[in-house]
Amino acid sequence: MELKDEIRIDAPKDEVYAALNNPDLLKQCIPGCEELIKHSDTELEAKVVLKVGPVKARFSGNVTLNTEGAPDAFSLTGQGNGGAAGHAKGGADVTLTADGTATVLTYDAKADVGGKLAQLGSRLIQGTAKKLAAKFFASFADLMESEKVT
Repeated sequence: MELKDEIRIDAPKDEVYAALNNPDLLKQCIPGCEELIKHSDTELEAKVVLKVGPVKARFSGNVTLNTEGAPDAFSLTGQGNGGAAGHAKGGADVTLTADGTATVLTYDAKADVGGKLAQLGSRLIQGTAKKLAAKFFASFADLMESEKVT
């Protein structure tokens, strides 16, 4: 499964990058996020409850950041386990481009799912993933623009 999109955020690039590395802010934006723990500058652990079609599960997972190109670009990889519901793993490349006083965030993500989730069908999973990504980025942009978070 692949997801690609871009969103314009009314905040400078350095503030957007800092916010993307703020676990408290990210927790507010991730749909279903119960816990987000930053173990290091490149290691995060998350607990998220998601419903995909008829399957609802609590996922525990780890995310690793590669910040070599930061703040212009970075990538992340992760994997999560939802017990009987299945598992997911994937990654994303994120690019931040200054556009005047705003920032254009572009992402290209890929994910694979297994277990009961995989049996639901790719269209349902793809549709749910797109909705969750859109919800995350809309919440992130709203928080950035309303609070001017740094």
